[in-house]
Amino acid sequence: MEKFRAVLDLHLKHHNTLGYGLVTLLTAGGERIFSATVFQCPCSATWNLSYGLVFLLVPALALFLLGYVLSARTWRLLTGCCNRGVCKGCRSGVRGALVCAQLSGTAAVAPLTWVAVALLGGTFYECAASGSDVLARRLCLGLDPACAAQLPLVPCQKASIPNVQALLMELRAQSQVLGWVLIAAVIMFLLIFTSLTRCLSPVSFLQLKFWKIYLEQEQKILKREATAHATKLAEENIKCFFESSHPKEYNTPSMKDWQQISSLYTFNPKDQYYSMLHKYVNRQDKNHSIRSAEGDAMIPVLGFVDTPGLNATSDMSL
Repeated sequence: MEKFRAVLDLHLKHHNTLGYGLVTLLTAGGERIFSATVFQCPCSATWNLSYGLVFLLVPALALFLLGYVLSARTWRLLTGCCNRGVCKGCRSGVRGALVCAQLSGTAAVAPLTWVAVALLGGTFYECAASGSDVLARRLCLGLDPACAAQLPLVPCQKASIPNVQALLMELRAQSQVLGWVLIAAVIMFLLIFTSLTRCLSPVSFLQLKFWKIYLEQEQKILKREATAHATKLAEENIKCFFESSHPKEYNTPSMKDWQQISSLYTFNPKDQYYSMLHKYVNRQDKNHSIRSAEGDAMIPVLGFVDTPGLNATSDMSL
């Protein structure tokens, strides 16, 4: 039991890291299986380039879009956005651009993994590059005149000229170098971006840890209270239906209340609120919107505030 609790604590503490690691492993494994069982280079001057690029880039694009679809923050931003009453909050240019950039960064984990693993394997690149006229002229420089015509046959080991077939190793080397360059570039970008966001953070390291603990507890209590309230309301309505009586009055948040606490979090140094719910219950003017105020700003390091399901509360996301 103690070992199980230790594993559970590890999962709760490193939920995001484990999640990204699992996505990376699944994507890498899927690419390897895909390239071994589905991909068959046509070895045709007409089709090699397009066929190889489709297998290299289209799955990456699909994974990128899937990352948007599976992100709870995407739907928190978009739900009700086209409604006439809330459209104004959706058109804040800089704020919307920052949120989209953060969403894109999160969604890019799987597609970048796909492209990097595919380049390290070399299969897709070899097929695509062998069908490129530009690369053919460069690779075949100083070789047999029939080299350019034979190059598309290289991935299938069908080139009849020995020194042309040897170009397969050069294509694989190019692919693997590009793969490692991509991995190094992504790691450098992540290091620089994380360092900058932490450096510009308006709150300290320990307060960030406290902030995450608060959000975890808020989500747990919100789910518990919402479940209890919804259960009582449902029981009362069903009871009244069968008894043909009038229901008791229940105080349920209005549509406007739900919209305000569902909007994206903005940080204001004047007021220390840890969530939109926290900001809502502490508002001074009950009729005033909490969505935007003077001094509000989107802080990249606080992006976790808008992510339902923080740590152990993933079931809160819709």
